[in-house]
Formats: sequence, C-alpha cells, structure tokens
Amino acid sequence: MSNTQRDSGTAVLAQALEREHRQIDGGIERFIDQLEKAAAHDPVLLDAALGGLRRHIYVEEEFLFPALREAGMVMPILVMQREHGQLWDSIDLVERLQAENVESREVVEACRTLLAQLETHNAKEEPVIYGQADRVLSARASAALRRFLDSGALPDTWVPHEW
Repeated sequence: MSNTQRDSGTAVLAQALEREHRQIDGGIERFIDQLEKAAAHDPVLLDAALGGLRRHIYVEEEFLFPALREAGMVMPILVMQREHGQLWDSIDLVERLQAENVESREVVEACRTLLAQLETHNAKEEPVIYGQADRVLSARASAALRRFLDSGALPDTWVPHEW
C-alpha cells in the first residue's frame, strides 16, 4: 500500500473516530433534553451513548495509542489516558445515578459534567492525536482498527489503562 493510500485510509479512520465523538455527545445531549422537558425519557438512549463512549475509549487505548506512543507521543498519550480514567469514573457515576433512580436533576448534572469533560478532551484529542494517527498508523494497524470500528465489541472486563 502506498503512503497516499495509507494516508487516505487513516484519514477516513480519523473521521470515523470524530464521528463517534459527535454520536456519543449527541446521544447524551438528547437524553438530557428529554429529562429537562420532563418528557418520557429513553434510558436506552443514554445506555447506548455511554456504552459507545466506553467502546470508543477502548478503541483508542488498544488500537491507536500504542503506535503513537512508539512514535514518541508519550506525554500526549499519558494525558489522554488520564482523561480516559476520569471519563470512565464519570460514566460509572451517571450509570449509578440512573440505576438508583435519583432525581432527574442529579442525572442531568452528572451528564452535563461528562459532556464538559468530553468537550475539553475531544478538543485536544481530535487535532493532536487523530492528526498524528493519520501519519503514524501502519496499514496493518489501520486495517485492524477499521475492522474493530465496523464490528468489534468492548470486552466485558476491560477498563482503561493505569495512568
């Protein structure tokens, strides 16, 4: 595979990862909107967004970060992993609040906190991490990432790496 072909393939991967960011954020935002309007809310919507976020973190840590770390991006990856741990804790909190049937206000507040974390995280990750991924990921790593994005599932016991 030529560099041009590889670059265009990984650019598509970066776009797919950014699209996942928008889908996850949008799912959480729609859930908040339902709760705030006191409309019947669909917990499946929130479950899908939070599950998608967990899977997305897995994809980055298992498929993307190792190659970037090898390319010398140690500090940016450490920052992303630290933030992934914080996001994971926030997901746990939202899920716990939802399971305990606490007041909608508390769930909305926890979801808004999570969205604020995501906004800060994504603003760094998309230009810095994804921009380098287009350059650094090998054809083999790109293919593995694409396969997982198309059909992979988060392993049940997986948690973000220690930071």
